[in-house]
Amino acid sequence: MRRILGFKPRNLEHYKRAFLHRSLNLKDEYGNPKNYERLEFLGDAMLGTVISKHLYTRVPEGDEGYLTKMRSKIVSRKHLNELGKDLGLVEFVESRIPQNHFGDNIHGNVFEALVGAIYLDRGHKYCEKFINDRVIEPYVDIEQLEGKVMSYKSLVIEWCQKQKKPFQYEVYEDTGNDAVRHFAVKLFIDQRMLAKARATSKKKAEEKASKRAYFALQHKMED
Repeated sequence: MRRILGFKPRNLEHYKRAFLHRSLNLKDEYGNPKNYERLEFLGDAMLGTVISKHLYTRVPEGDEGYLTKMRSKIVSRKHLNELGKDLGLVEFVESRIPQNHFGDNIHGNVFEALVGAIYLDRGHKYCEKFINDRVIEPYVDIEQLEGKVMSYKSLVIEWCQKQKKPFQYEVYEDTGNDAVRHFAVKLFIDQRMLAKARATSKKKAEEKASKRAYFALQHKMED
Protein backbone atom coordinates (compact mmCIF):
# COMPACT_ATOMS: atom_id res chain seq x y z
CA MET A 1 0.00 0.00 0.00
CA ARG A 2 2.86 2.39 0.77
CA ARG A 3 4.12 1.88 -2.80
CA ILE A 4 0.76 3.02 -4.18
CA LEU A 5 0.30 5.91 -1.77
CA GLY A 6 3.85 7.27 -1.89
CA PHE A 7 3.84 7.82 1.88
CA LYS A 8 3.41 5.90 5.12
CA PRO A 9 -0.23 5.70 6.30
CA ARG A 10 -1.03 6.52 9.91
CA ASN A 11 -4.42 4.91 10.46
CA LEU A 12 -4.70 1.67 8.50
CA GLU A 13 -8.38 1.27 9.40
CA HIS A 14 -9.34 3.96 6.87
CA TYR A 15 -7.54 2.07 4.10
CA LYS A 16 -8.97 -1.31 5.13
CA ARG A 17 -12.48 0.13 4.87
CA ALA A 18 -11.67 1.52 1.42
CA PHE A 19 -11.53 -2.07 0.13
CA LEU A 20 -14.53 -3.61 1.92
CA HIS A 21 -17.30 -4.51 -0.54
CA ARG A 22 -20.93 -4.16 0.56
CA SER A 23 -21.50 -7.88 -0.18
CA LEU A 24 -19.70 -8.66 3.11
CA ASN A 25 -22.63 -7.06 4.99
CA LEU A 26 -20.30 -5.80 7.73
CA LYS A 27 -21.43 -3.37 10.44
CA ASP A 28 -19.42 -1.08 12.70
CA GLU A 29 -19.84 -0.87 16.47
CA TYR A 30 -22.84 1.44 16.01
CA GLY A 31 -24.60 -0.83 13.54
CA ASN A 32 -23.76 1.29 10.48
CA PRO A 33 -22.77 -0.38 7.18
CA LYS A 34 -19.02 -0.91 6.96
CA ASN A 35 -17.85 -0.73 3.33
CA TYR A 36 -16.14 1.65 0.92
CA GLU A 37 -19.23 3.50 -0.34
CA ARG A 38 -19.12 6.47 2.06
CA LEU A 39 -15.38 6.88 1.42
CA GLU A 40 -16.17 6.79 -2.30
CA PHE A 41 -18.48 9.79 -1.80
CA LEU A 42 -15.76 11.68 0.07
CA GLY A 43 -13.08 10.81 -2.48
CA ASP A 44 -15.29 11.98 -5.34
CA ALA A 45 -15.62 15.38 -3.64
CA MET A 46 -11.87 15.65 -3.06
CA LEU A 47 -11.06 14.75 -6.66
CA GLY A 48 -13.47 17.40 -7.88
CA THR A 49 -11.97 20.05 -5.58
CA VAL A 50 -8.31 19.36 -6.38
CA ILE A 51 -8.88 19.05 -10.12
CA SER A 52 -11.04 22.19 -10.16
CA LYS A 53 -8.20 24.10 -8.48
CA HIS A 54 -5.68 22.74 -11.01
CA LEU A 55 -7.83 23.77 -13.98
CA TYR A 56 -8.60 27.18 -12.47
CA THR A 57 -4.86 27.84 -12.11
CA ARG A 58 -3.69 26.15 -15.31
CA VAL A 59 -6.29 27.67 -17.66
CA PRO A 60 -6.87 31.29 -16.54
CA GLU A 61 -8.77 32.09 -19.74
CA GLY A 62 -11.27 29.26 -19.29
CA ASP A 63 -14.83 30.28 -18.40
CA GLU A 64 -17.09 28.34 -16.02
CA GLY A 65 -18.60 26.17 -18.77
CA TYR A 66 -15.18 25.23 -20.15
CA LEU A 67 -13.76 24.40 -16.70
CA THR A 68 -16.81 22.27 -15.83
CA LYS A 69 -16.55 20.36 -19.10
CA MET A 70 -12.83 19.71 -18.66
CA ARG A 71 -13.28 18.56 -15.06
CA SER A 72 -16.00 16.14 -16.23
CA LYS A 73 -13.59 14.62 -18.72
CA ILE A 74 -10.89 14.10 -16.09
CA VAL A 75 -13.20 12.55 -13.47
CA SER A 76 -15.35 10.58 -15.93
CA ARG A 77 -16.24 7.07 -14.81
CA LYS A 78 -14.23 5.61 -17.69
CA HIS A 79 -11.12 7.58 -16.71
CA LEU A 80 -11.39 6.69 -13.02
CA ASN A 81 -11.83 3.02 -13.95
CA GLU A 82 -8.59 3.20 -15.93
CA LEU A 83 -6.80 4.76 -12.96
CA GLY A 84 -8.04 2.02 -10.62
CA LYS A 85 -6.97 -0.66 -13.09
CA ASP A 86 -3.50 0.85 -13.52
CA LEU A 87 -2.97 0.72 -9.76
CA GLY A 88 -4.36 -2.82 -9.48
CA LEU A 89 -6.67 -1.76 -6.65
CA VAL A 90 -9.21 -4.53 -7.21
CA GLU A 91 -6.64 -7.02 -5.90
CA PHE A 92 -7.12 -5.55 -2.42
CA VAL A 93 -10.93 -5.73 -2.42
CA GLU A 94 -12.52 -8.05 0.14
CA SER A 95 -15.82 -9.39 -1.15
CA ARG A 96 -18.13 -12.38 -1.27
CA ILE A 97 -18.41 -11.84 -5.02
CA PRO A 98 -15.73 -13.51 -7.19
CA GLN A 99 -13.39 -10.94 -8.68
CA ASN A 100 -14.24 -11.96 -12.25
CA HIS A 101 -17.88 -11.04 -11.58
CA PHE A 102 -17.12 -7.40 -10.78
CA GLY A 103 -18.20 -4.78 -13.28
CA ASP A 104 -15.72 -2.22 -14.63
CA ASN A 105 -16.97 0.51 -12.31
CA ILE A 106 -15.51 -1.13 -9.22
CA HIS A 107 -12.04 0.05 -10.30
CA GLY A 108 -13.09 3.70 -10.24
CA ASN A 109 -15.23 3.29 -7.13
CA VAL A 110 -12.33 1.87 -5.12
CA PHE A 111 -9.99 4.55 -6.44
CA GLU A 112 -12.37 7.22 -5.13
CA ALA A 113 -12.64 5.38 -1.81
CA LEU A 114 -8.84 5.33 -1.53
CA VAL A 115 -8.74 9.11 -2.07
CA GLY A 116 -11.33 9.48 0.68
CA ALA A 117 -9.25 7.31 3.01
CA ILE A 118 -6.16 9.43 2.33
CA TYR A 119 -8.08 12.59 3.21
CA LEU A 120 -9.29 11.14 6.52
CA ASP A 121 -5.87 9.76 7.38
CA ARG A 122 -3.49 12.56 6.34
CA GLY A 123 -5.65 15.56 5.44
CA HIS A 124 -5.98 17.82 2.41
CA LYS A 125 -2.25 18.34 1.74
CA TYR A 126 -1.45 14.63 1.30
CA CYS A 127 -4.69 14.06 -0.58
CA GLU A 128 -3.87 16.84 -3.04
CA LYS A 129 -0.35 15.49 -3.54
CA PHE A 130 -1.66 11.99 -4.25
CA ILE A 131 -4.15 13.31 -6.84
CA ASN A 132 -1.42 15.42 -8.45
CA ASP A 133 1.01 12.49 -8.58
CA ARG A 134 -1.47 9.79 -9.64
CA VAL A 135 -4.01 11.69 -11.75
CA ILE A 136 -2.91 15.12 -12.91
CA GLU A 137 0.78 14.63 -13.72
CA PRO A 138 0.52 11.34 -15.65
CA TYR A 139 -2.91 11.74 -17.25
CA VAL A 140 -4.06 15.35 -17.54
CA ASP A 141 -3.03 16.87 -20.88
CA ILE A 142 -5.18 19.96 -21.45
CA GLU A 143 -4.80 20.05 -25.25
CA GLN A 144 -5.55 16.36 -25.59
CA LEU A 145 -8.56 16.58 -23.29
CA GLU A 146 -9.99 19.48 -25.29
CA GLY A 147 -10.37 17.13 -28.25
CA LYS A 148 -11.58 14.12 -26.28
CA VAL A 149 -15.11 13.00 -27.12
CA MET A 150 -17.14 12.21 -23.99
CA SER A 151 -20.09 10.53 -25.69
CA TYR A 152 -20.35 9.51 -29.34
CA LYS A 153 -24.02 8.75 -28.79
CA SER A 154 -24.68 12.36 -27.77
CA LEU A 155 -22.82 13.65 -30.84
CA VAL A 156 -24.77 11.39 -33.19
CA ILE A 157 -28.16 12.25 -31.65
CA GLU A 158 -27.38 15.98 -31.69
CA TRP A 159 -26.39 15.80 -35.36
CA CYS A 160 -29.51 13.80 -36.30
CA GLN A 161 -31.73 16.31 -34.53
CA LYS A 162 -30.07 19.28 -36.24
CA GLN A 163 -30.34 17.59 -39.63
CA LYS A 164 -33.92 16.46 -38.84
CA LYS A 165 -32.96 12.86 -39.60
CA PRO A 166 -34.93 10.10 -37.85
CA PHE A 167 -32.77 7.69 -35.83
CA GLN A 168 -33.37 4.54 -33.80
CA TYR A 169 -31.29 2.28 -31.55
CA GLU A 170 -32.58 -1.27 -31.83
CA VAL A 171 -31.27 -3.23 -28.83
CA TYR A 172 -31.69 -6.93 -28.14
CA GLU A 173 -30.09 -9.54 -25.93
CA ASP A 174 -27.39 -11.51 -27.70
CA THR A 175 -25.81 -14.15 -25.48
CA GLY A 176 -24.33 -16.27 -28.26
CA ASN A 177 -21.67 -18.59 -26.86
CA ASP A 178 -20.45 -16.09 -24.26
CA ALA A 179 -20.51 -16.94 -20.58
CA VAL A 180 -21.34 -13.29 -19.79
CA ARG A 181 -24.63 -11.78 -20.92
CA HIS A 182 -24.24 -9.58 -24.02
CA PHE A 183 -26.41 -7.08 -25.83
CA ALA A 184 -26.37 -6.19 -29.49
CA VAL A 185 -27.51 -2.92 -31.01
CA LYS A 186 -28.27 -1.73 -34.50
CA LEU A 187 -28.29 2.00 -35.19
CA PHE A 188 -30.63 3.18 -37.93
CA ILE A 189 -30.42 6.70 -39.37
CA ASP A 190 -32.89 7.69 -42.09
CA GLN A 191 -34.27 4.13 -42.02
CA ARG A 192 -30.84 2.79 -42.99
CA MET A 193 -28.74 0.63 -40.67
CA LEU A 194 -25.51 2.54 -40.30
CA ALA A 195 -23.72 0.63 -37.53
CA LYS A 196 -24.01 -2.30 -35.14
CA ALA A 197 -22.10 -3.48 -32.08
CA ARG A 198 -22.06 -5.90 -29.14
CA ALA A 199 -21.14 -5.30 -25.49
CA THR A 200 -21.88 -6.45 -21.95
CA SER A 201 -24.48 -3.71 -21.38
CA LYS A 202 -27.03 -1.85 -23.47
CA LYS A 203 -25.31 1.46 -22.77
CA LYS A 204 -21.89 0.20 -23.89
CA ALA A 205 -23.35 -1.40 -27.03
CA GLU A 206 -25.12 1.85 -27.97
CA GLU A 207 -21.96 3.89 -27.40
CA LYS A 208 -19.86 1.47 -29.47
CA ALA A 209 -22.35 1.55 -32.35
CA SER A 210 -22.53 5.36 -32.09
CA LYS A 211 -18.74 5.61 -32.34
CA ARG A 212 -18.75 3.54 -35.52
CA ALA A 213 -21.55 5.67 -36.95
CA TYR A 214 -19.69 8.85 -36.00
CA PHE A 215 -16.61 7.85 -37.98
CA ALA A 216 -18.78 6.77 -40.91
CA LEU A 217 -20.47 10.19 -40.93
CA GLN A 218 -17.56 12.31 -39.71
CA HIS A 219 -17.04 14.14 -42.99
CA LYS A 220 -20.71 15.19 -42.96
CA MET A 221 -20.80 16.09 -39.26
CA GLU A 222 -17.76 18.35 -39.53
CA ASP A 223 -19.00 20.28 -42.58
